[in-house]
Amino acid sequence: MPATFLSIHPKNPEPRKIKQVVDCLREGGVIIYPTDTIYGLGCDLHNSRAIERICQIKQINPKKANLAFICNDLSHISEYARNLSNATFRLMKKALPGAFTFILLATNKVPKILDNNRKTVGIRIPDHPIPRQIVLELGNPIITTSLHNDEGESINYINDPELIYEKFKNQVDIVIDGGIGGIQPSTIVDCTSDDFEIIREGAGNLEEFL
Repeated sequence: MPATFLSIHPKNPEPRKIKQVVDCLREGGVIIYPTDTIYGLGCDLHNSRAIERICQIKQINPKKANLAFICNDLSHISEYARNLSNATFRLMKKALPGAFTFILLATNKVPKILDNNRKTVGIRIPDHPIPRQIVLELGNPIITTSLHNDEGESINYINDPELIYEKFKNQVDIVIDGGIGGIQPSTIVDCTSDDFEIIREGAGNLEEFL
């Protein structure tokens, strides 16, 4: 059965439609949704089968997957990240919501969710109402990954929800149309020490917040 193509207002998301997405996530669904950068693949972090589906779609090994958490704000960070320094917290507070993924030391909870031995976790709080409202209604973060691979894959479809739907309609449950998206992924920043290191240059400019 093809995915649902669901148009949601990008600035004022309709609560009824957000609830429809959250119900899908709670049932183990996989969604494609807009962010402040490019469209992403997401699922409920508590559903291991859904996480496996995302890894299959991206053709990555779940034990090696670099999956991030989409959060609504910084209130849940301590559940998933440990030894957060004052400098890192100040940086995140200034830069988020924004086009960044911050790599932090993971708590014991994270490997259990992802079924791997990673000692780090990526935290993302996009400056976009749709994913943040989804997480707020769901009550916990969603697991996410960028829709495209970094290894030079053609990106001519990644910002157009109609083209995204045509490519992924038989692999996911809902494709959210939040309008034309960006073509640059988030900037990834390693914050496992206070010597902040940019792992991937993306849409966010870290210099503005240092």
